[in-house]
Amino acid sequence: MGKDLAERFPAARALFEAVDDALGVGLSRIMWEGPEEELTRTHNAQPAILAHSAAVLALIGEVLGRPAAAAGHSLGEYSAHVAAGSLPAAVAARLVRRRGELMFQAGRERPGAMAAVLGLDTALVEAACAEASSGSGVAVPANLNTPEQTVISGDPEAVARAGEGCRARGAKRVVPLKVSGAFHSPLMAPAVAGLRVALAEAGFGDPHCPVIANATAEPVTTAAEALRTLAEQLTAPVRWVECMRRAAALAPGAVFVEVGPGNVLTGLLKRIVPEARAVTLGTAEDVERFLTA
Repeated sequence: MGKDLAERFPAARALFEAVDDALGVGLSRIMWEGPEEELTRTHNAQPAILAHSAAVLALIGEVLGRPAAAAGHSLGEYSAHVAAGSLPAAVAARLVRRRGELMFQAGRERPGAMAAVLGLDTALVEAACAEASSGSGVAVPANLNTPEQTVISGDPEAVARAGEGCRARGAKRVVPLKVSGAFHSPLMAPAVAGLRVALAEAGFGDPHCPVIANATAEPVTTAAEALRTLAEQLTAPVRWVECMRRAAALAPGAVFVEVGPGNVLTGLLKRIVPEARAVTLGTAEDVERFLTA
């Protein structure tokens, strides 16, 4: 995870070292050597994903120039603020590590569940969640990924009921997710106060370009708005469909650049804004091809 970048590019290695220093742990060693169980713990996974994304940004920044807008899915919204110059990568890594700790603790205090609903209109998923929440527990749409892919989140029993309701309404599949809490649901409320403190201490600046907030799908242009929307994000759904449509409207014809591990967001984009052009940059090979194009 990012090892090839560090081996090929001194700037990427320096970025990973800065993150290690900021966290006081050898996160890059865990990223490159594992064990996987340690890497996937949310307090490590969150800064690891951010560090990978920030390493790519450090390499392509001069060629890319100032983005027309930035956006990121859940944790990725913090990487978007790094891209927009709201805060340095090492500070952001420390912040998302704290976010992960707070989310993990909230999940321990009130265990939750999440499940991906495939092949069903979002409005029908919302109806199933409302129906399932009428008894004990709550289930809500948490990640509105595409018009027909929604992740639901909440109390395990309610999520199970909502899943059955989605199947009854015609969902192709309902896939339980392996998570440590009910993210982007009311069950994360105990983490909000601690995150507000961490956000206030991070020293955000105004972004150099609009950052489209997950919670509102609206462009954030000030540090104060960033603090507010990132705190709201913990318990609000990720409105990814609206975010991508808003990004496309803000910068018609612009190329979407996905940085970091994987190409999931590029795949989602093709189902939201089919005409959009996109490039995925996660490996050293990807970056070299981009820089020499």
